[in-house]
Amino acid sequence: MTGGMGFIGSNFIRIALADHSDLEVINVDNLSYGSNTDNLADLSNNRSLRFVRRDISALTSEDCEDVDAVVNFAAESHVDRSISSPKSFMDSNAVGVLNILELCRINDMDFLQVSTDEVYGSSEGQAFSENDLLTPSSPYAATKAAADLLVGSYIRTYRLRAMITRSTNNYGPFQFPEKFIPKTIIRALGNRSIPVYGSGKQIRDWLHVTDNCEAIDLVLRKGRRGEVYNIGGGNQISNIDVVQQILTQLKKPQALLRHVDDRPGHDSRYNLDSSKMELDLGWKPRFPFSTGLETTVDWYVNNEAWWRPIATDKALSEAPWKEKW
Repeated sequence: MTGGMGFIGSNFIRIALADHSDLEVINVDNLSYGSNTDNLADLSNNRSLRFVRRDISALTSEDCEDVDAVVNFAAESHVDRSISSPKSFMDSNAVGVLNILELCRINDMDFLQVSTDEVYGSSEGQAFSENDLLTPSSPYAATKAAADLLVGSYIRTYRLRAMITRSTNNYGPFQFPEKFIPKTIIRALGNRSIPVYGSGKQIRDWLHVTDNCEAIDLVLRKGRRGEVYNIGGGNQISNIDVVQQILTQLKKPQALLRHVDDRPGHDSRYNLDSSKMELDLGWKPRFPFSTGLETTVDWYVNNEAWWRPIATDKALSEAPWKEKW
């Protein structure tokens, strides 16, 4: 598992080890800003889990001895940062994936690329299916789309046993404070203004990280090689509504909400058709957004010791993309 000290990766490792007693995991992570060793501190003595500090671009065949499959969570994933500093996103999200693909080809390993709904661009009409055109808007989304295309090329050219999952916006415990929901929770707890880009009417489909991890595990074990699987939460809601729900739960005044200049290239809506996951693999999300958000807010309230050291003023600035724009 690459990127296993990050938000989704660490949740996946915890769920996978709990569900599969015969599983052995090598967690490869370069411990960049989005990684946190505290995410898996409770598993530090687990004999089925081994950590290797390495960038995915530097992985070699020696690292792949006795490995059956690679699940790639490693990615630069913060859109604001990609606008101000796009090169690092290309290096990690595309060039790094190319190195993993070569290793999988040479060492006969299965590969699962964890991607995003943002590769499709903004959905102005019906939900995107797996066969729709990729029209990414941000540098982050473009580098993820580049990786997806590389995976497709290796499937067709080299018959690589690979698959791709594309999920909607994830939320839940251990998410880095720069991201929308934890940033809103933490700023509200400190009675700081809550920045909302533009009108705040941009719509996202929210997916609890546990639902996504269970779906990814199902695809890895039962999915058809060569296929792409969309993973949606079925929770279409505007950004401003999410902020208002968080403020209500925390009993904070709605006046904390503040509109700021919109982000360049900001997609108005993400919407995925996940029927393939249901029809082929029998998967449906288990967490209604109201329940998932409530437990997520409670987690941040009760785990200040986790987020306080990494919730710097820079990480919680109102418009990080402006720093170098």
